Amino acid sequence: MGKRDDLIVQYADDLKNKCGMTPDMDLLRKVTIRCGPAIYNADASTVACSQNAELETVKNNFLIKKLGLADGPELMEAIAKVIEIYRKSERNKYRAVVYYMLTKHFGKEAVYS
Repeated sequence: MGKRDDLIVQYADDLKNKCGMTPDMDLLRKVTIRCGPAIYNADASTVACSQNAELETVKNNFLIKKLGLADGPELMEAIAKVIEIYRKSERNKYRAVVYYMLTKHFGKEAVYS
């Protein structure tokens, strides 16, 4: 297995053990690939959930631009819900896992078809 495959296994483990979800491995792989080289950078591979600017970036660059959602308060509410599920005390919240959960939350799996 390559490094990306190792990361996908780690993300699947987080979804299963920290978020209580059974991951759709095909979708998780596609979300991870679309994250690009950020998954290999220690800082960029995680979401700094305590920083409002980072949450705005997730909203604008992922939810609005990639998933095509209209801006509104429900976007930040969804981000907060995902972070709560991923456990606020968890130090590393992987970007691919957060994006996967947001994709599932909004039912936008077709974006990755």
